[in-house]
Amino acid sequence: MTEIEDIADTEDEALDRRRVSAILDAVAAGDAGLLTDLLEPLHAADIADLLEQLDPSDRREVLRLYSGEIDGEILSEIDESIREEVIENLPADVLAEAVRELDTDDVVDILEDLEEPQQEIILSALEDADRVAVEQALSYPDYSAGRLMQREVVVAPEHWTVGEAIDHLRGAEWLPDQFYHVILVDPRMKPRGYVTLGRMLSSRRDIALRDLMEDSFRTVRATEEEADVAYIFTQYHLISLPVVDENDRLVGVITIDDAMTVLDEEHEEDMLRMAGVGDEASLSDSVAEAAKGRAVWLFVNLLTAILASLVIDLFADTIDQMVALAVLMPIVASMGGNAGTQTMTVAVRALATRDLTAQNALRIVRREIAVGAINGMAFGLVMALVAGFWFGVPMLAGVIGLAMVLTLVAAALGGIVIPMALERFDIDPALASGPFVTTVTDVVGFFAFLGLASWLLL
Repeated sequence: MTEIEDIADTEDEALDRRRVSAILDAVAAGDAGLLTDLLEPLHAADIADLLEQLDPSDRREVLRLYSGEIDGEILSEIDESIREEVIENLPADVLAEAVRELDTDDVVDILEDLEEPQQEIILSALEDADRVAVEQALSYPDYSAGRLMQREVVVAPEHWTVGEAIDHLRGAEWLPDQFYHVILVDPRMKPRGYVTLGRMLSSRRDIALRDLMEDSFRTVRATEEEADVAYIFTQYHLISLPVVDENDRLVGVITIDDAMTVLDEEHEEDMLRMAGVGDEASLSDSVAEAAKGRAVWLFVNLLTAILASLVIDLFADTIDQMVALAVLMPIVASMGGNAGTQTMTVAVRALATRDLTAQNALRIVRREIAVGAINGMAFGLVMALVAGFWFGVPMLAGVIGLAMVLTLVAAALGGIVIPMALERFDIDPALASGPFVTTVTDVVGFFAFLGLASWLLL
């Protein structure tokens, strides 16, 4: 038995380096049976990760050899950056069977990122009822609750008892793969509450369902933004959330797994935006796509750097007369930049989680200024001692110490006020805060340090 076959025969489900290497060897040999044996133990998410890690040629070969085993779960796990490519390389019958296995919310998630021809291929593979449900979901705005919800909902009349509900569920020809609540509705299909499966199954048959309703019950409009939906889940510790139309009639339900996906995507987008690489950057992007996505904010940073350089140029004569200033300037700029980034990161995250509001903004601003002042005095004292011993100019030590205080206070103020101001004008703080905060810290830092030096030393 070869090493590759030995790996295939193990029950280890990890996508480790040995298994990936064996998979690539099986692909190179064109051995579909061995490839299937290697992939069979893996979770759908691991197979999706594997496809994302491969280069396009290996990915196409894996899909050719393994296409018959690609199911809906794998398809829904594949990153949107390569999903269209994967779909184009799947046989029509395999694709049709895969999408038929999915709930409507997963089908909508796949369709959102595809061009119209690919959308039509998938829609044509659905049964009529599912196609209508998916098309209705797609009619809602992008990034809305209507796009996020699944249409497969378990409901019961509000006057039913536990026994009637259990008998109904046992006799149902079809139920969603996952559901956590039975939603109680009135005759007009307006949700009135919900009951958890656990509480229902642990109660006597004659107990009325309305007596078991959860206090956490609430609904959300289909047009509500998905970021607000995710906030509702975390704020009220929900596991599912009924979705209603403009007439308050039940049209679907959002489950916690979808809400957590939104939270994860929002967090990832914030990180990417704050780094200036675009909110959809991916390791599978081409060189041209990656360069284009990063160039915009690099250009903005270039402009802010030029502005900071103009401030330095104002004090060129001062620097010429005391070279030590040029040696110490990067320290002031670096400390200010790091302090500003720290405050900005806290502020952007607090705005995203709605912990920073108009009601507590003034208190938070005062706190950050105080933090900046304390750190400024502490590190200003450290740098004053270092500069005093280094250059032997007592007044220079005082200048850099005072400049450090002013810079860190300005960094703290800019790091909190700029994201709040951008949020006020409906500009994403994660996207635009970085360059502005950097500009403030650099300009104030250089101006304070060189201005004080020009005034007190020369």
